[in-house]
Amino acid sequence: MFLDIEKEIQFLEERLKYIKDIFAGKKSKDISLLQGKLEDFKENYRQLKPGLAKQRLASLQELFDFLENKLDHQLSPMDKVRIVRHPQRICLKDILENVYDNYTEIGGQDEYSIDPAMLIARAYITRKVGKKIYHQPVMVIGQEKGHGEEFRNGGSVKPWGNAKALQYMKVAEKENIPIHTYVFTPGAYPIEDYPGAAQQIARNLYEMAGITVPIVAVFSEGGSGGAEAIALADYRLMLSHGYYSVISPEGAAAIEGKIRSGQKASPELIEKCAAFLKITADDNRVMGYIDKVIKEPALGARPYHYDFFKLLRQEVIKATDEIVLKVRGVGLLRSFALRKLNNPNIYVNWTLGKKAQKRLLNLRYNKFRQMSQHAYLDGTSWWQKLTGLCSEAGWVIYGLLRYDFFKRNQQRLAHLVDDLKGEVLAVGLRLQHGWERFKQKLPWSKLTPKPDLCELTSLSKWDDQEDKYVYLSPQAKVDRAVSCPNADKDGCLDQWAPDLFGDMAGVCAYCGHHFPMEHEWYLYNVFDLNSIREFNQNIEATNPLDFPGFSHKLLQAKEKTGHKSACLTFEASIQGIKIVVAVLMAKFRGGTVGAAEGEKFIRAIERANLKYRPFLAYVHGTAGIRIQEGTNGVIQMPRCTLAVRRYLDSGGLYIVVYDTNSYAGPVASFLGCSPYQFAIRSSNIGFAGPGVIQETTGLEIPPNYHKAYNALSRGHIQGIWDRRQMRDNLYHALLTMGGDRLYYQ
Repeated sequence: MFLDIEKEIQFLEERLKYIKDIFAGKKSKDISLLQGKLEDFKENYRQLKPGLAKQRLASLQELFDFLENKLDHQLSPMDKVRIVRHPQRICLKDILENVYDNYTEIGGQDEYSIDPAMLIARAYITRKVGKKIYHQPVMVIGQEKGHGEEFRNGGSVKPWGNAKALQYMKVAEKENIPIHTYVFTPGAYPIEDYPGAAQQIARNLYEMAGITVPIVAVFSEGGSGGAEAIALADYRLMLSHGYYSVISPEGAAAIEGKIRSGQKASPELIEKCAAFLKITADDNRVMGYIDKVIKEPALGARPYHYDFFKLLRQEVIKATDEIVLKVRGVGLLRSFALRKLNNPNIYVNWTLGKKAQKRLLNLRYNKFRQMSQHAYLDGTSWWQKLTGLCSEAGWVIYGLLRYDFFKRNQQRLAHLVDDLKGEVLAVGLRLQHGWERFKQKLPWSKLTPKPDLCELTSLSKWDDQEDKYVYLSPQAKVDRAVSCPNADKDGCLDQWAPDLFGDMAGVCAYCGHHFPMEHEWYLYNVFDLNSIREFNQNIEATNPLDFPGFSHKLLQAKEKTGHKSACLTFEASIQGIKIVVAVLMAKFRGGTVGAAEGEKFIRAIERANLKYRPFLAYVHGTAGIRIQEGTNGVIQMPRCTLAVRRYLDSGGLYIVVYDTNSYAGPVASFLGCSPYQFAIRSSNIGFAGPGVIQETTGLEIPPNYHKAYNALSRGHIQGIWDRRQMRDNLYHALLTMGGDRLYYQ
């Protein structure tokens, strides 16, 4: 009898400790009351009769339930962060055991065969409809925190873990079964070991954009770009006590408070940043990034909340059914079936046909395309919008006639003519060869002088002319000597600024180090003179979360740069070849990406697709996603990647050129997924800066860790360019890369 009571007391002690952990030492009369009642019962229950002791215990349990519900309404956003981080929080193993009817975990336990932080399982959901039983297969993928087990790395996935996840997403696609992903991560493990954190997340996003089976994502802890690696889904659920954010509250506090290395932000500042970032499930649902919130028990779901697992099972089944019904069958019947989804007697087969798969991809693109429309300002007048729509309609008609009809038939005719020419040439060569053999047998043929042979391997001659740059950097107007950062290693001498930043285009004459140059240098010296035509300049970055002090900082950036966002989009030409360009400008808030930048990028790539033109993303520098916009910023990773995928699937040519420092979300998504990526020499490329890596992993980062040649060695980029050769290199790339859909090829 008393043994059972002692077990219940131990359980209540764990609940009390959990409550104290969640509220992190905050003073509360309710918590004090629980502690006092529990201590009183522990001291006196042995002196009571067994029946009375059980009654007192039941009353104490009811008090715990009542006050937990009361405390649940007092939770702050930071309290919810502590809930998802707590060892008592449900994990993916719990979900597999209680939501799915059978499963087999895939992969070994060694971190180089499959990162233990990424759990993959082939599972079944059994459904009984009437007298018939259905076993529906599904691929389950998610981060596993393992109730605090250290080898799981807290759910922080290394690059090969995300690679393994992608591999089994492709397996699910081949088997035509749905994918259920569970996001339980504080963020990706920020290392660039092959295949590289940024590089692999970009691959995952790109492939998920085109996967032809339903994807349901469930968020518990969605930290930064690491969450996006498995979260590009057709239906996005979120647990009510979870969080989904561009950065951790501690990270935001460190940036806002300008905390130096080794120091910590105050708890008050961390609490404020958690509230300002709007990271909760309800916040993200209101902003449109979550489709539905799943209600958890008071103070968050724990492994013994079996009713919650039943609810979660119902929601993931219903979400999968809804995705399938939206894309399959006759429209009228689909609408009727959707209204009957709450009926348990409705069974939906999750297998999709070819037409349904195509509809699925269109719905997925449109879903993300409509996101974050509230988070930027479009100052385009109604007249300009109307003109743009008319122009777009004209380009659609022109493209159908010029490229889809005439060019296709023209190509067929050209191929036929080429084949005929080849046959005629082959016959002619045979006749010529016979004639030559006949002539050699004639007695006077030996008197005929032999012609000089052409040396085919000789290099062509060219006149080396001095480069003349249209744009002169302001740095060239300062009369001073400049020291190269490689002087100690390579013995570089000091150089006069007018020469270095003038004729030498900011390139050290001794070692080739590239000093930073303004993005204007590229606008005037890479593209044809007077060919730049800017568009969408009225799309403006705003402060959608009303983050304190950020509106003033944005205003300062706009006044200083003369631009309304960090993204500049325009049409231009290079030696007569017309292209569409998006530039991320480092001088505007570090080239960070928010809703305005994402929208401009998408519109630019849609214009390139509409006009059958190549698309160039020149990254003058980017510090990543703009944290003050919260999820409005991080959602640009899947949004822009979907646009890239659609453009490339249509046969476009997408080239990325990195310069200066390019980090974080953009590199781990819509930039990093390009098949043709290049870097200006001396640039840095990676997922996280050296300071962030050292702080989060404790690893010592070498000085050259993010250098372009390291990115080249692991296959992230395909080449390193000298700044002075960028124009010629781009021109040759445009001639040799891409499909024949491009108008000039």
